[in-house]
Amino acid sequence: MRCAIVQLPSIGMGGEVLENYTKAAYEGGASLMLLGEYVLNPFFKELIKTPISMIGEQTHHQIEVLKMLAVKYTMVFIAPLVTVKKGECTKVIAKITPESIHYYPQQFLINYPHWNEEQFFANPIQKVKSPMIFSMNGLKLAVMGGFELHFDPLWEAITTKNVDVVLIPSASTFGSHNRWRELIKMRAFTHNCYLLRANRVGEYGDEDQHTWKFYGDSTMVSPFGEVESNLGSSEELLIVDLDPTVLYEAKKGWGFNEAIQKRSRGKKG
Repeated sequence: MRCAIVQLPSIGMGGEVLENYTKAAYEGGASLMLLGEYVLNPFFKELIKTPISMIGEQTHHQIEVLKMLAVKYTMVFIAPLVTVKKGECTKVIAKITPESIHYYPQQFLINYPHWNEEQFFANPIQKVKSPMIFSMNGLKLAVMGGFELHFDPLWEAITTKNVDVVLIPSASTFGSHNRWRELIKMRAFTHNCYLLRANRVGEYGDEDQHTWKFYGDSTMVSPFGEVESNLGSSEELLIVDLDPTVLYEAKKGWGFNEAIQKRSRGKKG
């Protein structure tokens, strides 16, 4: 299976930008495209200053563009969006195919004083559920938000459902490059799955004259926990191949999931 990771800043109503990258991904043989967080909507610090009606209009426009591109290029999109219902915003990740749209409401949101998504968005705080999981081209894929990468309960579903590929849209900043690299590699290795992470690029300057620099480094890590491909710090497209043989060798060779299954049965063999 071939996938595309597109690394962009916020693009506003930039349908032409999306089409150019989708066409390139299609010509490169990709059947799925992963976008970073706060690409189709403004970055969070700008978003909270934007009228709710304008956010809703922008999201509606972006969904219509992605639906059109999904049909035109037979592409599946994994795209973070902000939906609006009854005057409230919800942070979701959309899976848009030529036939359907499904939304995954992010379960864990950043809640720090300088970046408090949990306070702004209407996402419910409730018992943790499985992330979005679906099958495609003989592989089982899961989708979760960038911040959710840190929380073990979501990864339990990756193990129990024997997921092959985890797709992570993110908007990482403040020089967290090395920490993210190590975390992604660890999660991919201990779960013997491919991990594809799309980070956004660009800058945001706040009222305190701090610069939020989104550094890119969108990455594919193998089921052996090794960085196979990555992008730099500018607007780029990455096309990667997911090899079922590599997945089998990692799962069989390390046997982590098998060890867990043995203990759930309570006996050897």
